[in-house]
Amino acid sequence: MTPLATEYVGERGVLFRLALKASVLTVLTLGIYRFWMKTRLRRYYWSAIRPGGAPLEYTGQPLEKLLGFLVAVVVMAFYIGVVNLILMFFSFALFQGNVTAYALSFIGVLPIIFFAQYRARRYILARTRWRGIRFGLEPGAWGYAWRAMFYWALAIATLGLLYPLKAFRLEKYLIDRTHFGSMTFQQGGRWTMLYGPLKHAFYAIAVLAVSIGAAVLSDNETWLALAVLAAPWAGFAGAYWRAHSWRLLTDHKELGEVRFRSTPRAGRVLGIWLLGGFLIYLSVLAIIFALLIGVVALLAASASVEMIEFLNNLEENFDTIPAWIFTLAGIGIYFSFFLLGSALSHTFITLPMAAHFASQTQILNPEALAGIDQRARDEFAEAEGFADALDVGAAL
Repeated sequence: MTPLATEYVGERGVLFRLALKASVLTVLTLGIYRFWMKTRLRRYYWSAIRPGGAPLEYTGQPLEKLLGFLVAVVVMAFYIGVVNLILMFFSFALFQGNVTAYALSFIGVLPIIFFAQYRARRYILARTRWRGIRFGLEPGAWGYAWRAMFYWALAIATLGLLYPLKAFRLEKYLIDRTHFGSMTFQQGGRWTMLYGPLKHAFYAIAVLAVSIGAAVLSDNETWLALAVLAAPWAGFAGAYWRAHSWRLLTDHKELGEVRFRSTPRAGRVLGIWLLGGFLIYLSVLAIIFALLIGVVALLAASASVEMIEFLNNLEENFDTIPAWIFTLAGIGIYFSFFLLGSALSHTFITLPMAAHFASQTQILNPEALAGIDQRARDEFAEAEGFADALDVGAAL
């Protein structure tokens, strides 16, 4: 049977208006609208991704997210307060200082962060459907948290040499517990296959090490010019890893007799990052410049002079400017950066990235999907409240 191609039908203009409106309402409601904002953005993204022409559906409700957040905040406040108090006591008692307590406190919070990420992913999958069939993720948040701690420690201790092991084992833990209806996914392959996607990161590190080592050994700082190559190479290495690790992991995923194929391109990923970041920078800079011009025009009008004349005598007029003008301008610039940055990031980075990865993914042997039955709804007591409380998550 012909593989099912994935379409992406999202539009930048529609998404920008949706994200900007949601961001403004979030600010005006002092953050409360963020749960409605995230829900509406997810519904838009999900509906735009259409494997085989059938859109994904997101059925999460903002109210359950708000209530889950409030429950999680209470639990987190108690946990962090008690853990920090104990760690601070032992730090002063054993090491006569608080530096150790701060380090141990950060480590003590890490399991909760990984726990929250798993729970967020479980909630998102439980509220996602395709062709009317629900996705799901088995309970296992604490198992994921301790594994994440262990594999991250290995990756850091080996200076990144075992990063592919960390990436593969955590992905396999998640995928092997993920369901689509009555069928369970399986993550195949071996962790060593991820060294290929990471090769450019090693090349960039090698260039940096050689340039620094040569400069030290020869006592010639000219060698440090070679280190300039490491930065752009590292940027390409990030794009190469994201595209090719996704390709390999996707190509080795199984859902019964169903297989998958994905061919994202590192050049396209890097282009989205660079062009998107440049457009965001220009847009935000233009808005801030317009706000500053508006403030200057207002001050010139209040002084009954032309704006050019006001600018020419700015040093003399500076002391006459009321303090509330600076406060108002600062608030306007801050929120313009926050609101526009969020909306433009969705428009120029998140949307084209989702479109690229979706359009490059196919479902092979799709006739096997006919044998999949519906699964029961997975209820949550706290939705993804822990992820919202810690500002972490598994997806948008």
